[in-house]
Amino acid sequence: MVRAETGPLSAHAGAAEAAAAAAGAPVKRAYVQRMFSDIAPRYDLLNRLLSLGIDRSWRRAAVHALGWTRKPTGRYLDLCAGTLDVSAQLASEPGFAGRVVAADFAEPMLRSGRGKGPAGRIEPVVADALALPLASRSCDGALVAFGIRNVAGLGEGLREVARVLAPGARFVILEFSTPSVPLVRAGYLFYFRHILPLIGGLISGHPTAYKYLPESVAHFPEREALAERMRLAGFTNVTWRALTFGIAALHVGEKE
Repeated sequence: MVRAETGPLSAHAGAAEAAAAAAGAPVKRAYVQRMFSDIAPRYDLLNRLLSLGIDRSWRRAAVHALGWTRKPTGRYLDLCAGTLDVSAQLASEPGFAGRVVAADFAEPMLRSGRGKGPAGRIEPVVADALALPLASRSCDGALVAFGIRNVAGLGEGLREVARVLAPGARFVILEFSTPSVPLVRAGYLFYFRHILPLIGGLISGHPTAYKYLPESVAHFPEREALAERMRLAGFTNVTWRALTFGIAALHVGEKE
């Protein structure tokens, strides 16, 4: 159920909390968990609508970058799995015969994704990205799509992923970015800061979720800075590439 905020004072307080969460304040974990739980019923619809369907091709690119064909019977982690779009994409790949551990700390998101993907291939787990209930070196690869910027501690989250990966396993990050070309950047920022929050708020019924989104992207490390954070967390051979004029970026690294 969406939590209603009534009156100018509560609306202002909600916007302030969203801004603080986006900037990485201590309220981030609680706000993100509550916000995604609230918008879960319409999350998939909004993803398709607000991205014009391009998010599907981005997720396919992330799954391809994982290199799962090196071990098709392996165990793979979908971090901040949400409504299981990435898990279902991976589990449905021709030749994939492994398991996908879909971890997210917002249980309503996982419940909204029930039924996606082939039966028996996806294991939803309610878990915090900073304390995964997985043994060290137990996963043959991991990916996170549009979720790593929502983790309360980026460095801690990256190190936790490194902990659960086997040596040589790949970690793929798909995340929003900011285009470099001035004209594209200007149009993107206008849409992201003005149109997206308006449409997202109306459809989701949540007063701040789609205001938090652009602000969280603005506070997130840019592409090369994120690559460096991955290296510091123990990943090697880190590369990245821009997608769709730089609206998103795909980072890939390997566990040492």
